[in-house]
Amino acid sequence: MTAASNVKGTASRAANSKPLELLARGGFIGYGIIHLIFAWIALQVAFQGSSQESDQSGALQTLAGNGLGKTLLVIIAVGMIAMAIWQGFEAAIGESGEQNNSAKAERVLSVARAILYLYLAYYAIKILQGSNASMGDTSQSKTSSIMDNTGGRWLIGFVGLVVIGVGVGMAVYGFKKKFTKHLKTEEMPAGTRQPIIRLGMAGYMAKGTAYAIAGLLVVLAAVNYDPEKARGLDAALKTLAGYSWGVWLLAVIAVGIAAFGVYCIAQAKYRKV
Repeated sequence: MTAASNVKGTASRAANSKPLELLARGGFIGYGIIHLIFAWIALQVAFQGSSQESDQSGALQTLAGNGLGKTLLVIIAVGMIAMAIWQGFEAAIGESGEQNNSAKAERVLSVARAILYLYLAYYAIKILQGSNASMGDTSQSKTSSIMDNTGGRWLIGFVGLVVIGVGVGMAVYGFKKKFTKHLKTEEMPAGTRQPIIRLGMAGYMAKGTAYAIAGLLVVLAAVNYDPEKARGLDAALKTLAGYSWGVWLLAVIAVGIAAFGVYCIAQAKYRKV
């Protein structure tokens, strides 16, 4: 047996660890709660002109407002780390051990998911430590720094195009119901199977739309040398809120993000882990 086979075998056994599975499933509940709060903030931005951070970091900051919320933040941080480890194993060994092109693409997505979960865990920990951590501020600061370098605006523009592509891909992923391959649909009661799938569709399409708008703003930031536009989802949602038609589009996106939150909570039970 080769060293590579030994490593893969060890990773496979670790990925099938029951404690890791339970922590990851708990992480989905935390991920869902983040999106439900995120959706509520987006609605406040739409109809009340709230200046609160309208992204995942804003949701985490909201939780830090009381003792119960801080306890939940700790649980979410642990869950996000567990989900990142699980996705890291998925990237290393592949889901179900498959090696075709589709499986290889899924392994790349697993890496991206692992990074996202670690990113959220990092912000949860920073907020628990008393930091006013903001994804929007971080994005704006890094964008401004990169733009000050030769070719920086081209790089930021390219990043914006990538984010647009991610957003479009996420929306298509939801519309085509590709996420269902990760669900144990055969275990879902007949009366809940379609509602859960519809929640996933709405959620992925809403998030995809928000990311595509955020990416467009990053491109415009590069073209106009305006780092304030490159604040990610926070800038995207607040830009929409500045237009009469945008308020209603933002409300629809908020409802979709809430649907994604409920879908994530359903994944805690029905996701293949």
